[in-house]
Amino acid sequence: MPDARTWQVVAGSAAVGLTISFAAVAVAGPWESGQRTAERAAAASRAHLADGRPAPGPRTTPPVEAAAPPAARVLTAPATDPGTLPAQQALAARLAPLLRDPALGPLRTGAVIDAATGRLLYGSGAATPSVPASTIKIATAAAALSVLGPDHRISTAVLAAGPHSTVLVGGGDPTLTAAALRTLADDTARALAARGTTATSLGYDLSLYSGPVLHPIGRNENIAPVTPLMLNEGRLGKSDRGPADRSTDPAGDTATAFAKLLKARGIKVTGTPARTPAAASGTRLAAARSAPLSALVERMLTNSDNDIAEALARQTAIAAHLPASFDGAQQAVTAALARLGLPSGGAKFTDGSGLNRADALSAEQLARLLALAASPQHPQLRPILTGLPVAGFSGTLSDRFRGGPASGAGLIRAKTGTLTGVHAITGTVVTAGGRLLTFAFLTQGATSATAAQTALDRLASALAACGC
Repeated sequence: MPDARTWQVVAGSAAVGLTISFAAVAVAGPWESGQRTAERAAAASRAHLADGRPAPGPRTTPPVEAAAPPAARVLTAPATDPGTLPAQQALAARLAPLLRDPALGPLRTGAVIDAATGRLLYGSGAATPSVPASTIKIATAAAALSVLGPDHRISTAVLAAGPHSTVLVGGGDPTLTAAALRTLADDTARALAARGTTATSLGYDLSLYSGPVLHPIGRNENIAPVTPLMLNEGRLGKSDRGPADRSTDPAGDTATAFAKLLKARGIKVTGTPARTPAAASGTRLAAARSAPLSALVERMLTNSDNDIAEALARQTAIAAHLPASFDGAQQAVTAALARLGLPSGGAKFTDGSGLNRADALSAEQLARLLALAASPQHPQLRPILTGLPVAGFSGTLSDRFRGGPASGAGLIRAKTGTLTGVHAITGTVVTAGGRLLTFAFLTQGATSATAAQTALDRLASALAACGC
């Protein structure tokens, strides 16, 4: 049993680590009263009924738990001392045996980078390209944020194409909700009425995107057909994350729903909604805008949202004046990351989500992307850090890092990647010595997903415990 002094040291190190970790993320932003803006918006949306009205109930203030310190005390600026830089030899002694765990499969690579200096502190096959799975979403986020900026919003517009012709124009927002579509119908009906229009045809324009609509993996509950017009990511149920049954025609379904909303507001819709290219001379009647790109990136990374990932890859292509397709997105993301200074050797971006096994990134490339996101030179990339799930608490890490040798809960923020036989984790950690590190570990060929994930969690936890 450790003596009382040992426990005090351990507890003190953990407290310091947590404070520095939260402080680093606080500076990274976007935060609002200690809560990520995406989480705040999601909480607000849950406080409404299905038709968008505020949920009924007594206006009482929930009790505050005394044990939880005010956010302002925790989310303070970090100390000027960046902490102790781990010795490379000591770090290798900790990580190398864990990386040899047979549970990780025959191919395993890793990289650890000091966020403050960009120095590679540990590498094992660090430059070897591997299948990144969903960790590629970090690259998608970096490309989109660097090209578009964190305040960019995606618009779904309604145009008057003629005296009695209206077109719903898909802008590429997969997060369009039923509430937002109702508001769009309200605004459109008012605009049509102001023009003296009481009857109109309704078309829908999907010309923003080109190329295949289906992801190369085919129809799958993890992703909807990739179109610029869809409602709630084409989900057929009430879920807002994770696998779900998807519409085979999300654009057509959205246009049909919009037509019904217009009819309910006194606008007669003649005929059946049909695909119609919007005229360049059309007059904008109304528009619905997505949450800022910063919030979309946070949601994408926290929940590993494939639909948002593919949309952001195409938004990057559009900004680069390339086709909004899988091929165009690949070119745009590659070019954007090159401008950020990321070494591109062996990298391949066949999609934005990581569902395609043809994707390739190295452990060092992933760790360097996170180091760039932490750099003072790239404040536009901060939502990548705030979007990473917190070990043991949120997103895809909510049920991991629970005790034992993988007890990095609260100290590690990381994006996971999982395909059959492929497992990856890349993120940030504040060591026991108070140093912020970025890391990535990629594996292929594992036969047990649970065993492989536990082994990866041990690697990340070893970094958190490192006072070396």
